[in-house]
Amino acid sequence: MKETKGGTRTERFSKSPSADSGPLVLDIDDFKGDFSFDALFGNLVNELLPSYLEEDTDTTDGPGSSDAMANGHLRTPSDSGKLAQGLSSPLFPEVDALLSLFKNSCKQLTDLRKQIDGKLYDLKKEVAAQDSKHRKTLAELEKGVDGLFESFARLDSRISSVGQTAAKIGDHLQSADAQRETASQTIDLIKYLMEFNSSPGDLMELSPLFSDDSRVAEAASIAQKLRSFAEDDIGRQGITSSVVGNATASRGLEVAVANLQEYCNELENRLLARFDAASQKRELSTMAECAKILSQFNRGTSAMQHYVGLRPMFDLEVMNADARLVLGDPGSQPSPSNVARGLSSLYKEITDTVRKEAATITAVFPSPNDVMSILVQRVLEDRVPKLLEKLLVKPPLLNPPPMEEGGLILYLRMLAVAYEKTQDLAKDLSGVGCGDLDVEGLTESLFLPHKDIYIEYEQASLRQLYKSKMEELRAEIQQSSESTGTIGRSKGASISSSQQQISVTVVTEFVRWNEEAISRATLFSSQPATLAANVRAVFTCLLDQVSLYITEGLERARDSLTEAASLRERFVLGTSVSRRVAAAAASAAEAAAAAGESSFRSFMVAVQRCGSSVAIVQQYFANSISRLLLPVDGAHAASCEEMASAMSSAEGAAYKGLQQCIETVMAELEWEGVKVLFIQGVNYDLYLCTANCIIVAPESLSTLFEGTPSIRKDAKCARFIQLRDDYKSAKLAAKLSSLWPSSS
Repeated sequence: MKETKGGTRTERFSKSPSADSGPLVLDIDDFKGDFSFDALFGNLVNELLPSYLEEDTDTTDGPGSSDAMANGHLRTPSDSGKLAQGLSSPLFPEVDALLSLFKNSCKQLTDLRKQIDGKLYDLKKEVAAQDSKHRKTLAELEKGVDGLFESFARLDSRISSVGQTAAKIGDHLQSADAQRETASQTIDLIKYLMEFNSSPGDLMELSPLFSDDSRVAEAASIAQKLRSFAEDDIGRQGITSSVVGNATASRGLEVAVANLQEYCNELENRLLARFDAASQKRELSTMAECAKILSQFNRGTSAMQHYVGLRPMFDLEVMNADARLVLGDPGSQPSPSNVARGLSSLYKEITDTVRKEAATITAVFPSPNDVMSILVQRVLEDRVPKLLEKLLVKPPLLNPPPMEEGGLILYLRMLAVAYEKTQDLAKDLSGVGCGDLDVEGLTESLFLPHKDIYIEYEQASLRQLYKSKMEELRAEIQQSSESTGTIGRSKGASISSSQQQISVTVVTEFVRWNEEAISRATLFSSQPATLAANVRAVFTCLLDQVSLYITEGLERARDSLTEAASLRERFVLGTSVSRRVAAAAASAAEAAAAAGESSFRSFMVAVQRCGSSVAIVQQYFANSISRLLLPVDGAHAASCEEMASAMSSAEGAAYKGLQQCIETVMAELEWEGVKVLFIQGVNYDLYLCTANCIIVAPESLSTLFEGTPSIRKDAKCARFIQLRDDYKSAKLAAKLSSLWPSSS
């Protein structure tokens, strides 16, 4: 096929199979772009096979009809008729034309392939030539680039060499300039030094530099340099004189040193005066300028101390007001709660003041941490100690103040409050800022005189509290006895015994005192070993108090039993007496029996309260004391031994009293004259309860009956003795069986 001038492709083959006037012409352009074999084939056979085009149309429109044939063209009605009549003509008459067309197409395609192969060969030759040419050009370019790199490397090396040379020259110039500057400064320093070395005490002929207020910083720097140089030179001269033995060494610079010292002092005072004036006017910039210059004199220590010393918070009037705020009016008795509130208020005021000063110090001084360290140190070494000196006055141990004036406990409570509040102040000041100052150590040092002998005061205070409590109880008993008037002997003994009974409330108060003392010991003791030692000492005081109190209570109850026994012995009659005497004796014996029963009851109540008191102490030890002793080896076991030892005296008194109780019971049972009356008046439930107290330990059971042999004979007595559930064992059962063989 071939395109016309208008761009329209024209068919170049004949329309009939035998026609050769229009042979098919295929062009290379037909195969360019989006080539489709179906389109090419369709263009070839459309003229010869119009049914092919119709078949394509039907295929695109929808499904083909049932008359479609497998060769690709539609079956016409005429074809159907021919089939019905028989095949009288060829089925595919266009085949010859198609064969001719296909052969012509194949020939032209072969020619096109050869033509294309020729063009490809020419293109390959041309590409090879161009590639060779480009390779040659690239090789030449690479040589040129290599030359450029070599040139750049030489240039860079040259530049580097020139730069190094320039740097060396610059270093030499800088060194020379520094040497020149040093030499110039040295010349000036020598000139100034000669001025100071002119004559002692003569500062009038100095350069204007040293009197110009606008150049004070420069003058201070030069004066310090001259002073340092002169002092070093004198030191070297002294060493040389001592080595060489030259007694006539130069003393010229000593005059300069003296004059420089005088000038520095005068300059420092002048700067401090300017600093004070600026401080009163709150001119922070001027204060900062003066502080910066003063930092050249002893690193500014004098300026820092001067600033801190002039703070209003250290005035004497302010410190006196501190004492009034905390202690109240002179002559009044301060209470720990009021002191705690006063200290909290005062320490908060101090912290706020230090915080305000910190803002000024940061804006003024070049080393604010050093100034804050001095300020906080002044607070903890001046203002706080003066207050504590008035607050914590050590009372004498040999002659302590009476409880009406607070006693030793008031001092200890004041000490605890002051220590705790001062520790809080130290933490607050550390939060504000105090440089490298050891605030905690400084705070501890304030209380060392009190903490060193603290435990002695604690023990003395507990003894004083116990003594005061016993006096109070005795006064109450005395007052009650006086109010009752004259009473019978047995009735009086009963009342006296009931008034002097052991009180669990009193023991609880002992424990409360001890808890308070333990809390102070914990507060004052930072090390576990020290804490354990102090806790043991305080707890031992409690053991002594409880042991003494319950032992005395049991002894008083025993006295009632002894008195009742003496009443019984007084009314023992012979065999031959008159009826009247016997009746009087029986009446008196009944009164003695009542006294015995009352004393018996009182002793049993005392034993019961004694057990409750010991249980309170044991519970307190388990809950509060043991955990403080466990960190130290052996402390817990030692305290347990002390607790057992302290209760041994009370156990002895209880043991003796229980023996007397048994004797009382057996005496009443053996006395036939009053036996029935006594048994009728006995509350058996009470005896059954008290029998539990009689048995202290399995090993001591048999000893309870010594001195009362009749108890072994009377099996009826066995019913008055019952064992506690935790003492019911084979061992105890065997002991009871040995005592009463017939009771089983």
